[in-house]
Amino acid sequence: MVLNTVLVAIDNSELATQVLQVVGHFHLEPTAKVILVHVVSYGTSDFDEVVDRPHAQGDEIAYREVEKLLQSYQEKLPCQSELEIVSGQPAEEIVRLAHIYKADLIAIGCRGLTGLKRILEGSVSAEVVAEAPCSVLVVRAK
Repeated sequence: MVLNTVLVAIDNSELATQVLQVVGHFHLEPTAKVILVHVVSYGTSDFDEVVDRPHAQGDEIAYREVEKLLQSYQEKLPCQSELEIVSGQPAEEIVRLAHIYKADLIAIGCRGLTGLKRILEGSVSAEVVAEAPCSVLVVRAK
């Protein structure tokens, strides 16, 4: 299987480093493209987010920190890459971007939540596996 486009969904936890290490084990061709995706979750309602509202200074600082983190990961990649920082429901946004980029693979971490915590917080990786238009590599936390 040739991987032309790999969408790597990462957050700012240590699990992101593990996901990137696993993706690094694939010998991606220089012509391959890696899309580094970070989703900022802003509540559960579509009304929680208004596109035209002015962003708070704290939001801008947080965005810049995420952007710098993704750029540091991007520098280590052996192929072309792009950054996508979006807001919304994480699983929905990851699947939406996989469709847009026609991803061959989505790589995502799994925190390994169980029991009540999994019920309350949900499992982004499980939702992505169920809805993805391509194969999904789930990296479990060590």
